[in-house]
Amino acid sequence: MSTNQAQSSNEQKWGRVLICGGTDWPKLGRKERGGGAKAENGATQNPDLFEPHLLRSLLNVKSVSVHTSCSGCHFVVLDIEGNAWLFGRNGFSALGVPKVEYVSENAPRMLNPAELGAPKGTKFVHAACGRNHTLLVGSDGSVWAAGQNNLGQCGQSTCPEVSTFQVVSVTQGGRKENVIQASAGVTFSVVLTDTGKVFTFGSAEKGQLGNGTTGERITTGNKTSYDIETTPVYVKELDGKKIVQIASGQQHSVALDDTGLVYVWGYNGYCRLGLGNQVDALKPKVVPQFAGPNEATMAAGIAAGPSNSVVIDKQGMYWMAGKWKNSGEGSSGSPYSSFRYMQDIMGCKVLLARSGGVTHWLVTPDDDGSPMTVGWGQNAINGELGLGPDEPKSATKPTRNIPLVGIDVFDIAAGQNTTVFLAKPTEKFSDMPRHPEEVDAPAYCVKCNKDNGEDDSPLECDKCDAPWHLKCLDPPLDAVPDGEWFCPDCEDDPGAPVGAWAVKKTKSKAKKRPASPALMDEKETGQRKAAAPASKKKKQ
Repeated sequence: MSTNQAQSSNEQKWGRVLICGGTDWPKLGRKERGGGAKAENGATQNPDLFEPHLLRSLLNVKSVSVHTSCSGCHFVVLDIEGNAWLFGRNGFSALGVPKVEYVSENAPRMLNPAELGAPKGTKFVHAACGRNHTLLVGSDGSVWAAGQNNLGQCGQSTCPEVSTFQVVSVTQGGRKENVIQASAGVTFSVVLTDTGKVFTFGSAEKGQLGNGTTGERITTGNKTSYDIETTPVYVKELDGKKIVQIASGQQHSVALDDTGLVYVWGYNGYCRLGLGNQVDALKPKVVPQFAGPNEATMAAGIAAGPSNSVVIDKQGMYWMAGKWKNSGEGSSGSPYSSFRYMQDIMGCKVLLARSGGVTHWLVTPDDDGSPMTVGWGQNAINGELGLGPDEPKSATKPTRNIPLVGIDVFDIAAGQNTTVFLAKPTEKFSDMPRHPEEVDAPAYCVKCNKDNGEDDSPLECDKCDAPWHLKCLDPPLDAVPDGEWFCPDCEDDPGAPVGAWAVKKTKSKAKKRPASPALMDEKETGQRKAAAPASKKKKQ
């Protein structure tokens, strides 16, 4: 698919962002984890979300894709305008923001390619995250990187970190290659060009670069060192193949070509490459199971987790290799040495597959044809499976995500301790919980600061909960609008911070209105929340 085709395809489909799992970014996955900071009203600012929540900050942003890493705690959301919205842990400036520990999901950083010196009209079309670095791909074929660069994984001369996004030079024979996709592991990065070529950079320690060598050697102090490539290297073993998709785990990669062949390389501990052994592959190797001649059993999609690989064949069947749980079949003691289908979902036609830190995801058609979201994984302690506040946090078998029933999920970013979904807006959206739960909205109409009773109850903004009488809007509305509705302030500033992270604007309409009660007791809050559905019913 060409860059222009990919861009056009993205424009045709957009959705809203949902999130579940951990949001205490600095402490996720670390022993010193606490309960999260407290807001003035006593609520936890960085809670674990045990079911999918609509992310308020991006609720009025038309998003087309979501990206993260199975080993990372940061995310990239790309919107229909070609902007990138970044949030999460910012170790080694992984989000391109110097000297900041994390960027809250309630105040994501927006980045436009023009800010990085890209030609006018350039859009971000793809992104990838490593543990502590991020890659952004532009529609002009450029790629930028920021974050940890001690082993050249940002495509720059080695240094502790690249604190702001810098262009990565991807060339062959002196000519620039147009990048369309990227993937990343802990210490390396992979990019794919519009002609199907694959380039790698970073550490070669486990064969992650696919160039046939690790460069292992003894250096001063009897230490072992390995090759580092700070400039993207063409993977010659794939010469003549048109690769159409790439995916990376912590220390290995998977690639899919236009015929359905699957190539794997890098670290092979726990048999994650699915080659029947645990020998590291220093060059891409074809996985025999998907090599034909039966075309139906060849591959149509790939995914990679920390210690596993996933292949979706052309029949839509789900296959996994490596270690994917902690006990029994598929554990460290008995990993899947070659790709095996999952018994519980062998009848499902898989449309999308992702692997996170301990989670595995797929989307498959339900009986009525609507998308059904399925997830499983052990030790999902932060709620990253999103099964519900009263349900188990983990699931050893593929389990339907009940909170997402009726939600049309079409992209998933499965991180180390957090999961982000992208879904089409549906009627059920109004029933989904929002994050943050409370945003300290005014008690009365933003414009007139009055409560005219149930006969004229205010219409609440779907993002910030600000109440507005229909007649107070400019222009006034005769009836409650169908579907989503966002107040004038939110319409003027899509993606603006919410709740405790919101910044008062000097020209905000809220500044011009009379002061209204800033805090309400639970009874008042319940009454105001109940008013909006009553208003919404008028439009049906």
